[in-house]
Amino acid sequence: MLERHELEAFLTLAEELHFGRSAERLHVSTARVSQTIAKLERRIGVPLFNRTSRRVELSPVGRQLYEETRPAWSRITGAFERAVDVGRGLTGLLRVAFTGPAAGQLLVGAAQEFRNRHPDCDARIKEAHLPEVLPWLRSGEVDIALTCRPIHEEGIVMGPVLVREARMLAVPTGHPFARRTTVSVEDLARVTVLQIPETLPESLREDRAPRRTPSGRPIALGPSAMTFNETLTLVGAGEGVFAVGAHTRRYFARPDVVYVPFEDAASVDWGLVWPADGATARVRAFSEAALDLVRAPASNP
Repeated sequence: MLERHELEAFLTLAEELHFGRSAERLHVSTARVSQTIAKLERRIGVPLFNRTSRRVELSPVGRQLYEETRPAWSRITGAFERAVDVGRGLTGLLRVAFTGPAAGQLLVGAAQEFRNRHPDCDARIKEAHLPEVLPWLRSGEVDIALTCRPIHEEGIVMGPVLVREARMLAVPTGHPFARRTTVSVEDLARVTVLQIPETLPESLREDRAPRRTPSGRPIALGPSAMTFNETLTLVGAGEGVFAVGAHTRRYFARPDVVYVPFEDAASVDWGLVWPADGATARVRAFSEAALDLVRAPASNP
């Protein structure tokens, strides 16, 4: 039988596909997660994950184990949480922020699912620019936020990834890259990459504007912008390029910007974040509702 900590480590790594992020979610060390998974794989007799220096992926056996155990674990933890909520009284208002129209659309559905499950609670949503998310969470202006990741910041919890989308490069329409079908991460050494504000976590800034390519070639960094529309305006003006998620092509179509898919870059991930000291029953219930919503068959046609 699986022990609880083994199952939690396996399910979390299967969702994050990253040892560091999994350790942060579980509030343990990266070594502890690695040791737990290795021990579990020895007991089963086959690898559950395929690991390289650049990525972690589920093996066929690991994917089967995840698909068969995750629903049962969700039902068990959900039942326990509901029992706790009944005992505590899950009522009141939850204030939720989002960044960008695609996140807002997802959040509307999650908020409705949350209200359906907990009719004595309400969820009020509001849009935030990316630099506003952490200040709002820390000040208590909002309780939880749906935004892009990674956000490795002390006192901030990253919930499970809700959406993974292909990474694309926003370039000016007249740029040579605009005529290509794909670009490589190594191509960033040939251009200037725009930045996001220094007030944002270093983990997120490095994700969007790395200083070096995987082979070690330096990348020239350009100016930063406070809002996403400002960033795209700088791209269109030829000030630099910027990595974006695939949804941008639909929600931010512009005559001065072309979005070119990366052929070898990691996905752009989106998920809920909240203060570590603000993990209330309402916050946990909302996170569960959002996760169940994106896992529902209707959301994955």
